[in-house]
Amino acid sequence: MTTKIDVFVDYVCPFCFLVEPAIEELKRDRDVEVTIRPFELRPDPVPTLRPEDDYLPRVWKQSVYPMSDRVGLPITLPSISPQPRTEKAFMVLQLAQELGLAEAYTEAMFAAFFQQDRNIGLDDVIIDVATSVGLDEAEVKEALDSEERRDRQRADQDYAVRTVGIDSVPGIVVEGQVLRGVPSATRLKKVVDSLAERKSAAGLEQS
Repeated sequence: MTTKIDVFVDYVCPFCFLVEPAIEELKRDRDVEVTIRPFELRPDPVPTLRPEDDYLPRVWKQSVYPMSDRVGLPITLPSISPQPRTEKAFMVLQLAQELGLAEAYTEAMFAAFFQQDRNIGLDDVIIDVATSVGLDEAEVKEALDSEERRDRQRADQDYAVRTVGIDSVPGIVVEGQVLRGVPSATRLKKVVDSLAERKSAAGLEQS
């Protein structure tokens, strides 16, 4: 019985990248269907963060780098200042979803920002990242210029906030149950197993 999981992310959130090893282990060990969903932490006109200010270096030293070491995924605080907005990258995520490349695109976008120190708010960088995982350049450019996709991204943002109740990322939703923070693979598997047991028990009661 496949369990549906929504993973709400922002491409400038290091914790969204660091939860990926747990998600990958869950996919290997359980029958799950994962959907990447967008949540822009600081949509326009909210100011984005600057790495030269106190906040980012402090959070990275206290939390990000220790977690990076723990999960075995090396990342570095990007130097881009101010940090890029991700609306355009999410508009191309829609295209990647339609072609079954959302997870590859998302991983490549995280790697571009946190491992290659690239400005993922720039069209040229988004195009390069997208084509590197198999998206067509012309279709990516069309997606970046699409007002329909921009409207859909804003609707997706509204859905995350108003319908699901997402206020931070990563936000992992296991068939309606919202898990906040960066859960371990063990915790994710326990949640999936518990849900499967309840479904099985409900099925027995109805039969």
